Amino acid sequence: MGEGLTFLTAPLEQELEITGPVAAKLFVSSASTDADLFLVLRVFALDGKEVVFQGSNDPRTPVGLGWLRASHRKLDPVRTLPYRPYHPHDEVEPLTPGVPVELDVEIWPTCIVVPPGYRVGFSVRGNDYRYDASPLKVPGLWYEMTGVGPFKHDSPEDRPADVFGATVTLHFEPGRQPYVLLPIIPPR
Repeated sequence: MGEGLTFLTAPLEQELEITGPVAAKLFVSSASTDADLFLVLRVFALDGKEVVFQGSNDPRTPVGLGWLRASHRKLDPVRTLPYRPYHPHDEVEPLTPGVPVELDVEIWPTCIVVPPGYRVGFSVRGNDYRYDASPLKVPGLWYEMTGVGPFKHDSPEDRPADVFGATVTLHFEPGRQPYVLLPIIPPR
């Protein structure tokens, strides 16, 4: 349920256009029988501050978000595409503690041109993205805006701490090489 890890590119030497669907392949193990993964595609300015955007439900959203509960990792082989994993959510496949599994996670499609000197970031978290500032409170709105609108995964009944609070390990080794699939548009 922690903040996880953020991987950053070096400062970009030239502008970078990312347009289209985004996906990630991860190899993870958990000390328990399940894990929730929250993936965040991010952009950071020259000063290191995150660049956020006006979303449909929150004015401070990152470039892209994706989620997957590891026990729901099963893919539909007919509907799945390399850039769009399709999970039927028709069965639960518990994890064996300490044994790595392969996860394919869809991240929202996006379209952005990142300026030179900026960095692209990718976060793997155990909880929802949270913009690094005080929540916005809007009179009459039932939720505080923290970067994901009302779409929070914070129910103790759905995410018991004894299962989802366990240590999750990312695996990087021959035969288990995670990646982020980014639709890069070549410069003209």
